[in-house]
Amino acid sequence: MPMTLEDLNARIALRAVASPDESYTAKLIARGIEKCAQKLGEEATEAVIAAVTGNKPELVKESADVLYHLLVVLRAADVSLADVMAELDSRTAQSGLAEKASRTEQN
Repeated sequence: MPMTLEDLNARIALRAVASPDESYTAKLIARGIEKCAQKLGEEATEAVIAAVTGNKPELVKESADVLYHLLVVLRAADVSLADVMAELDSRTAQSGLAEKASRTEQN
């Protein structure tokens, strides 16, 4: 069975409390939210480049990196994946265009 975001999030939670000497996740979180966010930005940029150049194998790899680093940022920021998923779920009650228009009107 393929890994889910919840599975990956659980793995990150376990690794986050390990020694930074033994876990890249723990080391990254120990460096602070700024470093976690920087890594997410780097991986997102690499995913964008892979997408616009049509490099599907690289896009797959970089997308995995984006998801991992996003979950690390959420953990470092003390934001739960459940909260993010609930936000996504609330947006399915209306079309994407209507949801985007409502955010524009609020700003």
